[in-house]
Amino acid sequence: MSPDDEVLFRVEEHVAYVTINRPERRNAMSTAVAAELVRRFSDASIDDGIWAVVLTGTGDKAFCAGADLKEFDEFARQGRQIPVPMTGTQRNVYEAITETYKPTIASINGPVLAGGCELALACDLRIAADHAVIGMPEAKRGMGANFATVLLPRLIPRAIALEMLYTGEPLTADEALRWGLYNRVVPSADLRDATEKLTRSVVANAPLTLRRYKEMTTKGWELPVHSALRLNVGPNPYLSEDREEGIRAFLEKRPPRWKGR
Repeated sequence: MSPDDEVLFRVEEHVAYVTINRPERRNAMSTAVAAELVRRFSDASIDDGIWAVVLTGTGDKAFCAGADLKEFDEFARQGRQIPVPMTGTQRNVYEAITETYKPTIASINGPVLAGGCELALACDLRIAADHAVIGMPEAKRGMGANFATVLLPRLIPRAIALEMLYTGEPLTADEALRWGLYNRVVPSADLRDATEKLTRSVVANAPLTLRRYKEMTTKGWELPVHSALRLNVGPNPYLSEDREEGIRAFLEKRPPRWKGR
């Protein structure tokens, strides 16, 4: 299969839908798939017609089972080095998703493990089917969990994050919801509709404001408050046509007609 077949991409009504399409491999992420994800998210980040991105996998067996370990084993047998996080000529896929300055939503259709877990963590919102466990089994495979090691302790209590990393055991969907890793958990049969409802509730709002929220919360994450407040990030909604339209629509009691400018 070509990368275009393994990573499906479509845009509908200002939402880009990115689907890892390797159900026979539990949507494992090969190096080609990782490169295609970087391309798709990088393109979405600069496309003014895209206001949000939804990431999911094909089927219900797995959102993404992580790196393609068969491919890694083949690399080792050939004497080749597997990709090492934050090195090489290509952007790191998790970094590319994190720095996509549009709202990103992971629609978690099945177990989300290892590098798949990191893909979900890189997204802003996570809505999951009720059978979608989430975990980082890298310690059981001799891997490193570079991105999750940095991000997990920022998203959930440190002790819970370290237990996930140290033991390699997954959390159930309900546990992930309780700790805030998942925003919502729904029956598997309802995931598509629930994802669409959540996504549409996001893109119903002013796209320049959404982009500013994403860029500000990403760039200001670890800054002191007084420094974050002085960041000059993203488009300025206060100076936009959409700000005029939003106020006028509110006063006229009608839905706003956003132009993204």
